[in-house]
Amino acid sequence: MAVQDSKKSRAYRGHRHAHWKRKAKAPALSTDPTSGETHRRHHVTADGYYRGKKVIDKAVVVDAGD
Repeated sequence: MAVQDSKKSRAYRGHRHAHWKRKAKAPALSTDPTSGETHRRHHVTADGYYRGKKVIDKAVVVDAGD
């Protein structure tokens, strides 16, 4: 079994992790053809549309008005 000679420092670990910041990008956005909403790629819009079709019906909440 391999055993390291000495403990690696936090700075050494930081050098490895530093490359992730360069790869972080803003998410790709698309516009739905039916509703015209902007949404993340491969995700449902806020109104429930995906690829031009209504896939989720949101229930309408009616206030009783007590």
